[in-house]
Amino acid sequence: MRRAVCPGSFDPITNGHLDIIARASKLYDEVYVTVMINQSKKGLFSVEERIDLIRRCTAEYGNVKVESYHGLLVDFCKQRDIPAIVKGLRAVSDFDYELQMAQMNHGLSGVETIFIPTNPLHSFLSSSLVKEVAAWGGDVSDHVPPVVQEALAARLARD
Repeated sequence: MRRAVCPGSFDPITNGHLDIIARASKLYDEVYVTVMINQSKKGLFSVEERIDLIRRCTAEYGNVKVESYHGLLVDFCKQRDIPAIVKGLRAVSDFDYELQMAQMNHGLSGVETIFIPTNPLHSFLSSSLVKEVAAWGGDVSDHVPPVVQEALAARLARD
């Protein structure tokens, strides 16, 4: 069984994230989409809400599992016998940071990191940018699934 993990904060999940997850799901038997919990970051959506949105957005893939984890990603991988981390790269600036993380993760546990270049349609896209545009009333419908757009509109209307 070939397993991989796609980690992130996914606050919220975007079409760029989904592109990487979809492509990973074709390469691996099981793909864990893992919401990494960072106590120092206050998210727009709770971890439970993010998991629900990801599950709804990835329901069509029969081999995607969605979980959260607090701790080192390599420990998550060890616990589930996952030998590969899949990361999307938008630009060279992503590569600098991600290469350091990949080397550290490999040094800690031998887990490999596989980089997938992001579809050019999503190369500028980030959850932070989506939240900012949505907060100012901008249309993010081309950048997130409809269920996420609805959740964003509902959340921002309350806040």
